[in-house]
Amino acid sequence: MGIEVQKRAIDIGIIAKDIDAMKTFYGEVLELELEASIPMPGGGTMNRFKVGDSIIKVIELDPAAPAEAPPGGIRGATGYRYWTIHTPNLEGVLDKIIESGHKVVVPAKVIREGITIAIVADPDGNWVELLESN
Repeated sequence: MGIEVQKRAIDIGIIAKDIDAMKTFYGEVLELELEASIPMPGGGTMNRFKVGDSIIKVIELDPAAPAEAPPGGIRGATGYRYWTIHTPNLEGVLDKIIESGHKVVVPAKVIREGITIAIVADPDGNWVELLESN
């Protein structure tokens, strides 16, 4: 028997190097709703941003993590390297990201009929794929 899923979405956790920049990126640039900021067991704070039914947990640890993930997105290392947000307004989101000074790693491009993607880097260098389908 496989896993019984209770929620039609997944949640991800990002351990932040620069919590203020990360909260600004996800909360003000991408305009995701901050659901809650809650204390973490062992020290730190979890900031929960809503993405549809999913949650992005942007976490500040106290004390800080002892190591950093290797940079480089998809080709940088094995393991989790990017994740995707579906949006009906890819061009508008990219404009806001560029205006706010954040890095566009892969400019908008059609990858197959009806599917356009772009990849951006958050302030800590994590890659976020933005996908628009027609």
